[in-house]
Amino acid sequence: MELTSVLNQSLTYISSFTLRCAVDLDIAGRIQAYGRPMPLNELARSIPISPEKDMMLGRLMALLVHNEVFAQDEAGYALTPFSKLILTENSNMGAYVRFATEVAFIMMNLKMGEWFKNGDAGSTVFMMLNDGKQFWDIAREKPEFGNSINEAMACHSKQKIRDLVTSYPHIFDGLNSMVDVGGGTGTAAKIIADAFPSLRCTVLDLPHVIEKALESDLINVVAGDMFEMIPSTDAILLNNVLHDWCDEDCVRILKRCKEAIEPRKDGSKVIIVDNILDFENNNPKATETGLLFDIAMMIGHGSKERNKQEWHDLIIGAGYSGYTIYPTRLGVDCVMELYP
Repeated sequence: MELTSVLNQSLTYISSFTLRCAVDLDIAGRIQAYGRPMPLNELARSIPISPEKDMMLGRLMALLVHNEVFAQDEAGYALTPFSKLILTENSNMGAYVRFATEVAFIMMNLKMGEWFKNGDAGSTVFMMLNDGKQFWDIAREKPEFGNSINEAMACHSKQKIRDLVTSYPHIFDGLNSMVDVGGGTGTAAKIIADAFPSLRCTVLDLPHVIEKALESDLINVVAGDMFEMIPSTDAILLNNVLHDWCDEDCVRILKRCKEAIEPRKDGSKVIIVDNILDFENNNPKATETGLLFDIAMMIGHGSKERNKQEWHDLIIGAGYSGYTIYPTRLGVDCVMELYP
């Protein structure tokens, strides 16, 4: 059994790339368009691939079915809740799949051992591979890389923020204004504005990000640096922002947020959506996903995912009087409501 486990963990990366292949071939979209279980030969012709590769496609689909990306019966292949998420018109998590399997991230993982042995503790694997430049420097310098990040983060936000506004509408009760700090192209802010039309939503992000923001009458966009200034508001949203930064920078960001909501009326708050590593979710897959994100943050940003005590230390260290934690139905992220 131990040998099988070694072999399995050595090869699980193949699952990531069969998923990437399914996204690149738009297999989910083709099955949806077919409208009923899709036979292998029909799927192959729709791509299209040469008939000589039909059986090879079947082998690809066998692993994808095993991983519950798709379902299969005698009539053919069908969508599952998983594959519905990668449909373009749904959450389009296919964009996140492409982002997570980019060459830049493959190389970071390949060079992790070298970084541990020879790299500067104050740098990251990403910096070692990019002449000392940080992740956000490359995102600014290379528009195609920046666009990939923006699209992936927007798709990642859709399900989480929809769950947030459905599960915890009281978080937004009584608020007149909210700033989504580091809000990217505005996906999260628009979902919240759609759900709460009386809430004035603003997105704050760097100029090269904001110029790609969604066009919407429901949200305002402001170009700026969260370390320098955050517009005054009733509430601030930090959606998967703080895990990108070290503890010292997180305290600086949280203090800026506190300045922006004070002095304000009762009910002002900071809303954090982020991972809590040791949150009791009874979901081994969610726990593993949090640990995978932690390694990704370490080698990419020099940052980390945090446990409950680490979040407590950040929040209280930034001067907040208290906070409440809410679980989400999506397993990985939690919602934290911070009080000035």
